[in-house]
Amino acid sequence: MIEASELTKTFRDKQRGEVRAVDAVSFRVEVGQIYGLLGANGAGKTTVLRMLATLLRPTSGRATVAGHDVVTGASAVRAKVGFLAASTALYGRLTARETLTYFGRLNGLGDAEIAARTARLAEELDMQDFLDRRCEQFSTGMKQKTSIARTLIHDPSVMIFDEPTLGLDLMAARTIVKFVRECRGRGKAVIYSTHIMSEVEKLCDVIGIIHDGRLLAEGTLAQLRQRYGERELEEIFVKAVGANAPRGASA
Repeated sequence: MIEASELTKTFRDKQRGEVRAVDAVSFRVEVGQIYGLLGANGAGKTTVLRMLATLLRPTSGRATVAGHDVVTGASAVRAKVGFLAASTALYGRLTARETLTYFGRLNGLGDAEIAARTARLAEELDMQDFLDRRCEQFSTGMKQKTSIARTLIHDPSVMIFDEPTLGLDLMAARTIVKFVRECRGRGKAVIYSTHIMSEVEKLCDVIGIIHDGRLLAEGTLAQLRQRYGERELEEIFVKAVGANAPRGASA
């Protein structure tokens, strides 16, 4: 469903010259699988995800999503992808329901289908109490649930989550994690990017550890435990990163 091959992104910086934010990253995500992209802030996670979602053009390498190339088939990729970042913004004067209707129409859905999907998502994400309130009145958790519903309104086969629980309280974060798990149960291919170790342990079928733009390790949690001789993911991460000195890559 998702395949990245030697995916690379460089930027020009006046002080530092060429900055290699993502350096020849390769991985696959299968249908019905959650792939955890684990890395510290600035590791290159977000840059990888933006290339997969066609928001950034790779400098070199190749990636396909649902059989479509992210460069030559960008429009087809966008029709198959739901992309959620922690920085996703909402228009404050619209209600949650109006937001979902707007994005449903952008994706070519009819009003009856939008209404049915809105009702289902509101129930799954526990949004009924604020569905008809303006987004400017929302808590952080309400905003994130609305953003997720907006991302899912066209029922994409690929979901990309970039730090989706950032800034949320415990109960809101638990709801998001539960919903991500349900996406896997529906056969979606999911990339879950985070620096929160406990979420990766709970959710992810395969874990990729990224640091300084490079994918340093990959495998199931059991495989990584065996490879590094550690049980805690935090210790595995520290060993995987090891003595790799940062080169200034940014996410």
